[in-house]
Amino acid sequence: MLLTTTLFFNPSTMSFTLTFMHCQFHSHYGGWSTTWHNIQQIGNVTLSTDGWHQPLPWIGVRLKNYDNFIRTICPRVASRLLLEQRILLVMALKNGSHPHHQLEDILFDDNPFITSNGEQLRGLQAMLANRMRYNRELLGFDFFIADDAIDRPISDFIGLLRRYKAAAQSHT
Repeated sequence: MLLTTTLFFNPSTMSFTLTFMHCQFHSHYGGWSTTWHNIQQIGNVTLSTDGWHQPLPWIGVRLKNYDNFIRTICPRVASRLLLEQRILLVMALKNGSHPHHQLEDILFDDNPFITSNGEQLRGLQAMLANRMRYNRELLGFDFFIADDAIDRPISDFIGLLRRYKAAAQSHT
C-alpha cells in the first residue's frame, strides 16, 4: 500500500504531495490539487512532425473533468500556468500542418467557459479552462508539469504518478 509522499524539489519554491486520494502541487505562489480518479491520463508530452514524435521536457496531465480543478486552483498559479505553458501552445500551432486556430485568438482566450454542471466561468478561470481545452486539442493533455519542477527523470516521475493512480483505482 502506498503512503503519503511529499517530494521536495526546491523546498523554498515547490513540492508535490502524493497520497492515496490525490496529487497536489505546492509553491510559494500557491498550488493545485486533483484526485487520482479525476486524472484520465499522465504521459510525456511529444510534438508530432511528419509522423515523428519528438519528446518535450514536460509531463502532460489529462483530466476527466475540469470543474473542481479550475474552481480550486490558486489564481496566482493559474496565471503562471497560462504564462509558463504558452510556449507549448505556440510550438503545437507552429508544428501543426493546418492550424484551425490563430495564436492571438487562443493564447489568452477569456470567452466564458461553461462547466459540466452549467456554471459559467469568467476571467482567469475561463482563460485557464479555455487554454486547457486548446492544449488537449493540440497536445493531448490539459496542463503540464515542467521537468525542472521535478527531482528525477521524467519517465521515473510519470511512473511514480501512474503507480499512485493505479493504487487509488484499486481501492474503489
